[in-house]
Amino acid sequence: MTHIPAAPAAVDYLLLTPGPLSTTPTVRAAMLQDSCTWDADYNLGVVEPIRHELVRLAMSPEYVADYSAVLLQGSGSYVVESVLGSALGPDDCLLIINNGTYGARMVEMAFCLGLRHLELDCGETARPEAAAIEALLGQHPGITHLAMVHCETTTGMLNPLEEVAALCQRRGIRLIVDAMSSFGGIPIDMGRLGIEFLISSANKCIQGVPGFGFVIARRSALVACAGRARSVSLDLHAQWQTMEQQGGKWRFTSPTHTVLAFAQALRELEEEGGIAARYRRYQENQRTLVGGMAALGFKPLLPAPWQSPIITAFYSPTHPDYRFVDFYQRLKAQGFVIYPGKVSRADCFRIGNIGDVTPARVRGLLSAMAGACYWQEGAR
Repeated sequence: MTHIPAAPAAVDYLLLTPGPLSTTPTVRAAMLQDSCTWDADYNLGVVEPIRHELVRLAMSPEYVADYSAVLLQGSGSYVVESVLGSALGPDDCLLIINNGTYGARMVEMAFCLGLRHLELDCGETARPEAAAIEALLGQHPGITHLAMVHCETTTGMLNPLEEVAALCQRRGIRLIVDAMSSFGGIPIDMGRLGIEFLISSANKCIQGVPGFGFVIARRSALVACAGRARSVSLDLHAQWQTMEQQGGKWRFTSPTHTVLAFAQALRELEEEGGIAARYRRYQENQRTLVGGMAALGFKPLLPAPWQSPIITAFYSPTHPDYRFVDFYQRLKAQGFVIYPGKVSRADCFRIGNIGDVTPARVRGLLSAMAGACYWQEGAR
């Protein structure tokens, strides 16, 4: 038998990443219970309230009746692929806005799924401009759908959702939003913006744990997905119909422990004061971080007006002795976990502000950072 080592002793690291992220002890404790996937206590008692709460959080009350939520096993990318593979018919054409890894991943999915599509490649450190999008739409009148990442965690860029949504409404384009790293942490009114599909994940700003993602969509759009799926497991319409008709039942094995943790995370979001309050905390985290990092000599990759409160990319030091891995390990030894960079044309690293993170904990990171900058004279 292969030797499987025992799990390492638990360490309460502060995960300063775009997800998975640090969760509260009460969210983790919610998983200490087994559930039966056909039991009404679980499906009607947990899954259905989650679905209703997600719709309520996503829009003003007057739009709620027009929308529904679908939960789907897997990471956020599974759910993005489910939407792309189910929402577009053979005569539809998708415009994908790409200014980072996750826009590029949608392009890759579109190729794999055989979707008719176009790409607007803005570059990783540029913000998509509504005028450029409108010009492309004018050149290609066959475009029916537009897909865009709201917060592109490659850089921390907050893309101009309001402007793009207004453009789509004006031109009758169906808008698909990857709000993986923003939903629950930045206010979004799907109904007012006319978003057709919004996609997010359990382990981002709701502050749950990995295991499933979800789609909030117009009911009419979900109905239109019937028979379009390019995959059995990622058939969004079939998943929605099962949940609608069988009181929250999942088509295939439900990630029960993750769902219980998510239900607790939703309760804690409400206790905090809702999305608006969480947004204020994340903003304060980010301001505290950027101010403290500037004092240590670190410069953000993006200009402040483009920066989200979700995650911030910083240029790496140019000192010849600097190595990210060594820097990372020195911080981890003090209980702080940061994230490497993903920008192809800039050497950088990233620090997230979401999860069970407060300004006080950010100040703790900054104190640890001062001692971890081993390449600076006088660093410990």
